[in-house]
Amino acid sequence: MQSNFSLKPYNTFGVEATAKYFTEIATIEELKEAIRFATSHSLPILFLGGGSNVLLTKEFEGLAIQINLKGITEEVVDENHILVTANSGENWHEFVMYSLNKNYGGLENLSLIPGNVGTSPMQNIGAYGTEIKDIFVSCTVLNLETLEIEIFDLETCRFGYRDSIFKQEGKGKYVILDVTFRLTRRDHMIKTEYGAIKTELEKLHIEKPTIQDVSKAVIHIRQSKLPDPKVIGNAGSFFKNPTIPIIQFEDLKIKFPTIQGYPNEDMVKVPAGWLIEQCGWKGKQIGNVASHALQSLVIINATGNATGKEIFDFSTQIIDSVKEKFGIELEREVNII
Repeated sequence: MQSNFSLKPYNTFGVEATAKYFTEIATIEELKEAIRFATSHSLPILFLGGGSNVLLTKEFEGLAIQINLKGITEEVVDENHILVTANSGENWHEFVMYSLNKNYGGLENLSLIPGNVGTSPMQNIGAYGTEIKDIFVSCTVLNLETLEIEIFDLETCRFGYRDSIFKQEGKGKYVILDVTFRLTRRDHMIKTEYGAIKTELEKLHIEKPTIQDVSKAVIHIRQSKLPDPKVIGNAGSFFKNPTIPIIQFEDLKIKFPTIQGYPNEDMVKVPAGWLIEQCGWKGKQIGNVASHALQSLVIINATGNATGKEIFDFSTQIIDSVKEKFGIELEREVNII
């Protein structure tokens, strides 16, 4: 247990913030001990994984716990399916690569997403036509009140778009210990219809892509338009893509003929990046903070000296301008502390 500990290396924005107490845990028993300490001292708890989905806007007057639970296990289901369980401290992209190296399909479209396995169900991470819920079986969680271990299945997690029980009524009540995925061993479902995957595969002269080819294409796309947090501080996509009623979308289409939208029943998903770009934010910098020049959905710590409050205030200005121009209120995807 350390006190007055800098969390700068533990968040991908690279902002300076201090935790009153900090500890790293590698076992469930160590985790329980840390939670007991926080409870007995009436301290709030901040769980840190890869630090890729958090914006620290102030000093944290509690106990920050770095989750380092490691390990991957497998259970064959049948000729075509396998259950793969990864502990929450495993790096997400490394876990995807582990699966692809064994020719297990299902995770390839989620390549190069920053963060750890444990945070993946919290916001039902997704990319290029795949979401966690598509291959999710269950996760093991620790109830923070009772310190009992519970199993949450697909239905219990109530996944939505970048949403789950862990962001709703379960927020702050559980910590995820491991996640189990159902992956394919042979008859893989290749998804290339979303985003620029087809175009990227054509560039690579690949006509009959494997799951490894799809992963390679996704990695190329992400690297071409998303900044590496090790080089420049960011947390990936800062905002959710808003979903609006069809009627509202049709009205906007009259006023803004080039507006993009992806219909889903009686709603339409509108790319937040497009909305932000239309408001003139792409590449714009204010002080230490900027919207990325290649992807306006990404806010960056442009100088490396930004505070969390500066980044938050910058995001508020974006939200206000999109609301004023389009009547759509963007929602932050990043967890604000």
